[in-house]
Amino acid sequence: MYEPPDQRASGTGALQVRTLCAADHARWDAFVEHCPQATFFHRAGWSTVLREAFGHETHFLYAEVDGAIQGVLPLGRIRSRLFGDSLSSLPFCVYGGVAAVTDAAAAALDARAQELARSLNVDYLEYRLREPRHPDWPTKSELYFTFRRLLDPDVDANMNAIPRKQRRMVRKGIKAGLVSEVEHDIDRFYPIYAANVRRMGTPVFGPHYFRKLLDVFGDDCDVLTVTHEGEAIASVVSFWFRNEVLPYYGAGTPRAREVAGYDFLYWELMRRACEAGYRVFDFGRSKRDTGSFSFKKNWGFEPQPLYYEYDLVRAREMPDVNPLNPKYRYFIAAWQRLPLPVANWLGPKISRSLG
Repeated sequence: MYEPPDQRASGTGALQVRTLCAADHARWDAFVEHCPQATFFHRAGWSTVLREAFGHETHFLYAEVDGAIQGVLPLGRIRSRLFGDSLSSLPFCVYGGVAAVTDAAAAALDARAQELARSLNVDYLEYRLREPRHPDWPTKSELYFTFRRLLDPDVDANMNAIPRKQRRMVRKGIKAGLVSEVEHDIDRFYPIYAANVRRMGTPVFGPHYFRKLLDVFGDDCDVLTVTHEGEAIASVVSFWFRNEVLPYYGAGTPRAREVAGYDFLYWELMRRACEAGYRVFDFGRSKRDTGSFSFKKNWGFEPQPLYYEYDLVRAREMPDVNPLNPKYRYFIAAWQRLPLPVANWLGPKISRSLG
């Protein structure tokens, strides 16, 4: 359990809630690195990403006593004519909410966030949580699920832990002569990703966002690309945090499906993580009853519910901005028919509001 260096049971210092500034990034991240409740999405760099990649307003709050941080709460505000005005922890991230080592710090940050939501007069305040915090708030607990599993220190043991049918797909990719390469640019990733999301009917993020991720998070963010006979067919942007790896943005070409490129891609990431000493594979968030949900279950991962809680300020009900909402059916169908250059030009103007 992490203990801030100046925290004492008999300390008399007053608990104060402050807003992150550039000078605080290093000590914020030092706290996040050791706080059990914190995730990669609590890192201070997300403030830079949200502001510089999308132009969004950020409110990264921390609570401290005598100069020692005891809790953090990253918040981002998205104002959109199409999708409303929200304050969320955290946009474009699957996890968020308060991460604290004392109940007092957690309560102070929570209270400040609710005050801030009302002073900004947003539609709602949203927490994206792995564990529920406000059972009395409207909550989505049956829509999003995460898939996390411990890795065995032995590579072969991880291969054998994959259910037989899925393991056969991984071996198919190996037999096809697929090769994986780690990269620190998006030159091969982005064309695959952009075409893939257009096929799904989803507005694409601009390349500036992915370059910003690589720039801000450095060695803790990279790209793994799979090639077949020299052609890039699948690629994934991953985050590395403590002893965890999180494949976050993955995509493939139609050719990838023919040669088990997706299966080989995630096995290679798992293998490389295992060999580097990482012990948790976080397959990320999926919506219930979707293809990605089934794909992750096929690997032997058990779905774990996420709790997206809402403090409604101006809104009367929880937002429902996701592709499963029937009212977006015609938009998705129309987007799939757009020429790729048009989708790539228009997509970033819309996706910046889809946090």
